[in-house]
Amino acid sequence: MAKKSKKQQPGGTPATVALTAAGAAYTVHSYDHDPAHPSYGEEAAEAMGVSPDRVFKTLVADVDGTLTVAVVPVAGQLDLKALAAAVGGKRAAMADPALAERTTGYVRGGISPLGQRKRLPTVLDTSASAHATICVSAGRRGLEVELAPEDLAELTEAVLAPVSRA
Repeated sequence: MAKKSKKQQPGGTPATVALTAAGAAYTVHSYDHDPAHPSYGEEAAEAMGVSPDRVFKTLVADVDGTLTVAVVPVAGQLDLKALAAAVGGKRAAMADPALAERTTGYVRGGISPLGQRKRLPTVLDTSASAHATICVSAGRRGLEVELAPEDLAELTEAVLAPVSRA
């Protein structure tokens, strides 16, 4: 894992606290969230001036009764069959949003794969490996962290699998 490059600031989120505790290199990007924007992920990419294929959304699905996190590019969609297969399951469906919020400790549009209240099985789309760094939610709408995909996979104990589609 790369050395830490950003000091934790007071009032950090559980995601940034987890990154700091692990000594991971990361950069925080903040922007003014517009509640009227139709897509949290696309809004983040536009606000940061980053290609949507480098900004990843965190989705929570139910795979055979187990909540599972999928981290996929905002430019694509989650392939539920591929997600189920990646974790050895048979069926997957999007989780109830209220259950996802309670379980992760984050609100929709701000769910981070890092620092969740309860660690969930995580699958990172293989397309992340094509980039030196990717951006994921830092645990709040309008706040993203940029880090190496290898660090994200290590910190979340993620399985790498092709789980997104255009």
